[in-house]
Amino acid sequence: MSNDHPPGLDLERLRGHLDRERPGLVRGPLDAELIEGGRSNLTYRVTDGTSRWVVRRPPLGHVLATAHDMRREHRVISALHSTAVPVPEPLLLCEDETVIGSPFYVMEFVEGTPYRTTPQLSALGPERTRGVVLGLVDTLVDLHAVDPEAAGLGDFGRPEGFLDRQLRRWGKQLDASRNRELPGIDELHAALGRALPGSPSPTVVHGDYRLDNVLVDGDDRIRAILDWEMSTLGDPLTDLGLLVMYSRRVDVRDSPVPTTAGAPGHPEPAELIERYATGSGRDVSAVSWYEAFAWFKLAVILEGIHYRFTLGQTVGAGFDRIGDLVPVFIDNGLTTLQES
Repeated sequence: MSNDHPPGLDLERLRGHLDRERPGLVRGPLDAELIEGGRSNLTYRVTDGTSRWVVRRPPLGHVLATAHDMRREHRVISALHSTAVPVPEPLLLCEDETVIGSPFYVMEFVEGTPYRTTPQLSALGPERTRGVVLGLVDTLVDLHAVDPEAAGLGDFGRPEGFLDRQLRRWGKQLDASRNRELPGIDELHAALGRALPGSPSPTVVHGDYRLDNVLVDGDDRIRAILDWEMSTLGDPLTDLGLLVMYSRRVDVRDSPVPTTAGAPGHPEPAELIERYATGSGRDVSAVSWYEAFAWFKLAVILEGIHYRFTLGQTVGAGFDRIGDLVPVFIDNGLTTLQES
């Protein structure tokens, strides 16, 4: 850690605001480091030498207000904190942009590991790996068991027509980053639209639920679900479909997409689906559609990254290979949908 201000976080101004709003919380000079950056919301670890906290703010520069709405993230973890769903304790929301230049919120720092790669997860050994991944499913069941009305989240999203809107939204995202032929992607988009399933009762949906968005403690328990920026009220099976997709092995060397599916002991997708069905009591017979939609969504996201790379807007290791991944995701989506 260094005493310099990390980009986007003025520590004196943060300290002054915390002293006013939460007197006695901070007991010494603040020190901070940026732990996550990029196009997503920025995450900082902040300490006074005794206690640690996490600060979240939108990316630097102009952003879509809806995509990086601090109030939404703070609201959902505040609502879930008193439920069985493990989330960090929210401490403060600041919507006054004069403090650090943007809205931000502060939450407790939770110890734990986000497992991002197969080697990282493999180090646990097959038995522990299996337990961690099954725990991921059980925690998703807990999330989807929360009654949105009772949690004060009854107006957190618009569940009617959720899947149709999602499909249209990701189709528009695709159109915004088209600069090459992508055989099969329009066919996949159209086939998903023709086979749109009927949604079960709406729940709180995380929107990006996978192993590297949770913190796992030394006892292999999930201590906190992180990154709620995509959360809303909608079809719970979209979270399951994404989780199943991330549990498939993608045969691409040095894939820049985070996957832990190759770790020995990692349960097969069929077992994860069955465990979710048993735990939640939901009908999962249409899960192939949701998995195919997850492949489509990821293909669109990866194509967007590839598009920005071709324009010279994205630098760093691995970005040159992302374009080659897109056809793999399209093919997997088409195959999954045909199997359904």
